[in-house]
Amino acid sequence: MDDEYAKLIRRMNPPRLVIDNNACENATVIQVDSVNKHGILLDVVQVLSDMNLVITKAYISSDGVWFMDVFNVIDHNGNKIRDKEVIDYIQRRLENNPSFAPSFRETVGVVPTEEHTTIELAGTDRPGLLSEVCAVLADLHCNVVNAEIWTHNTRAAAVVNMTDDSSGRAIKDPIRLSRIRDLLCNVLRGSDDPKTAKTTLSPPGVTNRGRRLHQIMFADRDYDRVERAGQGKYRDRDRDRSQLPNVTVVNCIEKDYTVVTMRAKDRPKLLFDIVCTLTDMQYVVYHGVVQTTRPEAYQEFYIRHVDGFPISSEAERDRLVQCLEAAIERRASEV
Repeated sequence: MDDEYAKLIRRMNPPRLVIDNNACENATVIQVDSVNKHGILLDVVQVLSDMNLVITKAYISSDGVWFMDVFNVIDHNGNKIRDKEVIDYIQRRLENNPSFAPSFRETVGVVPTEEHTTIELAGTDRPGLLSEVCAVLADLHCNVVNAEIWTHNTRAAAVVNMTDDSSGRAIKDPIRLSRIRDLLCNVLRGSDDPKTAKTTLSPPGVTNRGRRLHQIMFADRDYDRVERAGQGKYRDRDRDRSQLPNVTVVNCIEKDYTVVTMRAKDRPKLLFDIVCTLTDMQYVVYHGVVQTTRPEAYQEFYIRHVDGFPISSEAERDRLVQCLEAAIERRASEV
């Protein structure tokens, strides 16, 4: 009943969006007011990231039942957003349900469609892995339409769209798909790999490709600190904190929040990567500020767990730091 009531409130109060090219001298200002729900910040940031827009500043407030955010954005050339088609698309996406609307650029579909089959891979990274995967698919008469591969901390993850080589359509034969999975698992499994290689069809639903890769690598625990080859020691928490990225997690006892601060080299989709990780780890951002002064980006978030409580243990704080550092580093190795 509570869930249905929340849906009713959201339908009665659709998101309100203002896109203003006059409020700021060097950026387009996008203001979003909406009924609050878990994941809405990620929905909004994902739309802006899908458009390849650069978020130079952001002010986030979602404490209570209302979500009120302001984003200063520019295009990849550093200009304001003046293209009417782009502005209309942003308006449609954000004023409707941003979670399920189709992407302006490209999303990863999922169940086999008439166009392609999407398969997900996770395993041990090594030289030549990509060429081996492509060779196996070619031998199985699969045509790779497009693929995105990330490597981090000895792990590799990929989302691959493929078709049947002869028909150009999606592969639906379960026996053939099972053979593809088995052979790719053999390629992905490292000789001394303590983890199991995984090859699966993408789950039902429409999932942003970057978010799916984050989820695959998070499930594969790529954030675990591993022994450096030839050095006989682990990446430890006491590394030089003057190096970027620099993530800190502390509790604000007076306000009953956990405060996450992050400094890193600025790059496209950095905010999306951070918010994606916080959301998938079941944290809620109540307040936040984002500032970019090239070449550095600064982000600060006041968060709680979805149960309403701040982080309560050193182990959880340490895990969150590791996961956010991994989220920042993964896309730098994007193929």
